[in-house]
Amino acid sequence: MKLKSIRCFQANLTKNLLVPKQFYLWTAIAWSGLIVFFCLIKSSDIPVVQITNLDKVVHAFFHLVFTSLWFLFFKKQINSSAVFKPLMFSFLFSIFFGITIEIAQALFTTTRKGDLFDVLANTSGATLAACIILLFNQYTRINKI
Repeated sequence: MKLKSIRCFQANLTKNLLVPKQFYLWTAIAWSGLIVFFCLIKSSDIPVVQITNLDKVVHAFFHLVFTSLWFLFFKKQINSSAVFKPLMFSFLFSIFFGITIEIAQALFTTTRKGDLFDVLANTSGATLAACIILLFNQYTRINKI
């Protein structure tokens, strides 16, 4: 009887440990899909707002969130207290994802074009996410939160 309850506890513990991984994975995939959708739809379907360089701010925001979500997934996947490796994976993934989207815009759409400044905006968003993650990690390490 006792062995059965231990196995049941272990199964529940393992099952509960997988929930954050799945949540982070599906959230990161959904956000990635949202980026693909908005970056590849016809530009005439996007509402026009007359704010200078707003699209660059949107690109930076997209990749700030993208990098953060994929960092959370990779951190859970690696299951380590180290921050550098999952942060580097998510940062590089964000850069390559952004470059791929710009290439796809140039090759597969007629109303959009690839833009080097969009790649720079994507990189700035990913860099900002990396800085925030490193600062948060430093703060929590110092204050042992």
